[in-house]
Amino acid sequence: METYAGQLLVATPSLIDPNFWRTVVLIIRSDVDGSIGLTLNRPTVVRVDAHLRAWSTLVPEPGLVHSGGPVQPEVAIALVIGDGGEPVGLKGLSLGDVAIDELPSSGPARIYSGYSGWGRGQLEEEVSEGSWYVVPARPSDPFDSPDDQWARILKRQGGRLALMSTFPDDVTMN
Repeated sequence: METYAGQLLVATPSLIDPNFWRTVVLIIRSDVDGSIGLTLNRPTVVRVDAHLRAWSTLVPEPGLVHSGGPVQPEVAIALVIGDGGEPVGLKGLSLGDVAIDELPSSGPARIYSGYSGWGRGQLEEEVSEGSWYVVPARPSDPFDSPDDQWARILKRQGGRLALMSTFPDDVTMN
């Protein structure tokens, strides 16, 4: 079984599910039971200080909650620069506990509403079908601008994936 923890899933142009169209997902947990990830490039209009005032001091401007995925959007998840929390498979990043008042000594943080999830074997099947590119993640990826992040991450891979970064949103307009 391949583990995807600490890697990015980048939606291929053939993935037309509106939940994942042109998304970049950081896989934070992957084992025999399935995988969990956070969509990096879907900010919401909700400000972190509206719900988690203490955490807002660690969130970079514009201070927005990001949609981590379609599963359990009522759950808040904090991704923090630093290795002090629960590991996510990528050195330099960990999960913070938003349920406690004590903030991590590290920072900054990004707050996600919900997550993306795959059951046993589901992600492996989607990757083999060509729905996702699996590429290396950087600890800075969750804190990069979500604008055009899909294309930027593909471009930095070089070769065929860099070429895919120019794939038009609507091929009929080509």
